[in-house]
Formats: sequence, structure tokens, C-alpha cells
Amino acid sequence: MDSLLRKRDWLDRFTRQTAMIGFTGLVVMAMLTMFDASMRYLGLPRIPGFSDLGEVIYAVVIASCFPAGLLQGHNITIRFLGKAVGRRGSAWLELFGSSFTLLFFSLLVWQFVRLTLDYQANERVTGTIEMTIVPWWWLTTFVISICLPVQVLVVVQRLMTAITGRGDVPSGAGM
Repeated sequence: MDSLLRKRDWLDRFTRQTAMIGFTGLVVMAMLTMFDASMRYLGLPRIPGFSDLGEVIYAVVIASCFPAGLLQGHNITIRFLGKAVGRRGSAWLELFGSSFTLLFFSLLVWQFVRLTLDYQANERVTGTIEMTIVPWWWLTTFVISICLPVQVLVVVQRLMTAITGRGDVPSGAGM
């Protein structure tokens, strides 16, 4: 169990840092958007290819938040049934939900890989400055694929909680 907690702590630090990098990218894009809009308002030249940059950056930025959200349990959860079935029943429902989330992200990663391979095969570029998007999509695919080991850890933790009756059943469950 200590090994599992050490892995979770390491993953927590890693996913938070990944999300922070993504958030920093979002702030930079927001400042650039403000600058670009101000330039347009003043009738001055805009940032050439800015929309192309946004096309590739936003995918990476959004993907970078998913692993931390999954590990910290910030996904949408409806727990009213868990309250009705008690603490142990709630733990099994949490395991079911976590397993379904793992299945969903497995399918999502598979689709990201397929999309990225398609972009690579067709040598896809952005519309204005014709920047290749494949490296950006491989980065996005890599970041979203981090969700898989993170969610596997969550499922293992939920399984341990369901079997032993001890652990982190979310607050409000079984009350």
C-alpha cells in the first residue's frame, strides 16, 4: 500500500506540473489574444498566423489539465446513489465509475492516435502560415495518454477501497 501511495504522490506532483505548464500556456495565449485584438482595434498590423498558433496550442493546453483532474477526482460525479447504499456500496459504485472513466479515456487516446496518424500521413499544415501541426498533435496525444496510467492508479485505489472497506471514499458518500 505504501508503494501505491508513493506512486500517487509522484503522479500528483507530475500531473500538477503538467497542468501548470498548460495553464501558463493558456495565460500566454490570453495575453497574445489581447495584444492581437488591441492591434486590430488600433488599425495596426496583427500577429501573422496567430489563429494558426492557437489551433495547435489550445489542444496541448486543454489536454494538459486532464491527468491532474482525473487523479484529484475533479471529474463530474453524481453521488446521491452512493449515499443510499452506504459506505461499502458507495466504494463499489466509485470503482464502477472509475473503470468506466478508464474505458472512456482508452477510447479517447485511441482516437487521438488515429487522428494524429492521419494528420501525419496527409502532412497536414495550418491554413495561414502553413505550419506543420503533426509535432503539436503528437505532443497533445502524449499528454492525453498520461491519463491512462493515472486512471489505472485511480481504479486500483478504488478497488482496494471497495475490497478492504478502508480508504478514500469521497466525502458525502455513505452519509
